[in-house]
Amino acid sequence: MARTEAFFDTGLRADGRDPSQLRKISCKVGAFKQADGSAYIEQGKTKILATVYGPQEIRGGKSKVLHDRALINCQFSMAVFCTSERRNRPRGDRKTMELNSMLQQTYEAAIRVELFPRSQIDIFVEVLQADGGVASAAINAATLALIDAGVPMKDYVCACSAAMVDDFPFLDLSHLEEIVVGSMVTFACLPRSKQIVLSEMSGRLHLDYLDKVMDAALKGCEDVFHIMDSIVRSQVAHMAAAMG
Repeated sequence: MARTEAFFDTGLRADGRDPSQLRKISCKVGAFKQADGSAYIEQGKTKILATVYGPQEIRGGKSKVLHDRALINCQFSMAVFCTSERRNRPRGDRKTMELNSMLQQTYEAAIRVELFPRSQIDIFVEVLQADGGVASAAINAATLALIDAGVPMKDYVCACSAAMVDDFPFLDLSHLEEIVVGSMVTFACLPRSKQIVLSEMSGRLHLDYLDKVMDAALKGCEDVFHIMDSIVRSQVAHMAAAMG
């Protein structure tokens, strides 16, 4: 059976989407009041809570102080119950460390770190349910939490995954689709400037397919941006109406 047949049922993917369609995205900004900024996002069945603290004084000694910019501290974790395989995932395991590094790399490129020398910005991301596209959903949630915290950024940071299935680019893969494909790329970009701030590949992808996958993923990032921007604008309008 060709892999496309595993994805399509009467012309659609198993969850009813066409290849270029994102999963349903719903978000709530300001979901955790104890933090300086927070956001909860559902992207398909993947559910993530992101919280932000800072800018604030650096903890852990003067050796960590950066005199020309802020220190970005990211901590990614997965709840024990986030997958059907329930097991403890230590914060220091390989997958967690990789995602910590991805988040830090992404936001060091996107946050106006030069505005906050000798300070620290903490970004915490907790996966409550994992069903594919965890890295991209984590980035999208963290972006909304940073906006809620009022942390200046060069632009939104929007992320999307994509893969090639029998010469067709597929967007925003579910967990089942990730298993079938085995190879996937995740891009994060600043949508207005089209600047890519993160590219990550799992598995192997033929070079001939790279441009198609990149174009599809960047289009997905643009679609994510419009959804997130609409949510933020709606939130701001609601706050303005409540104050006035």
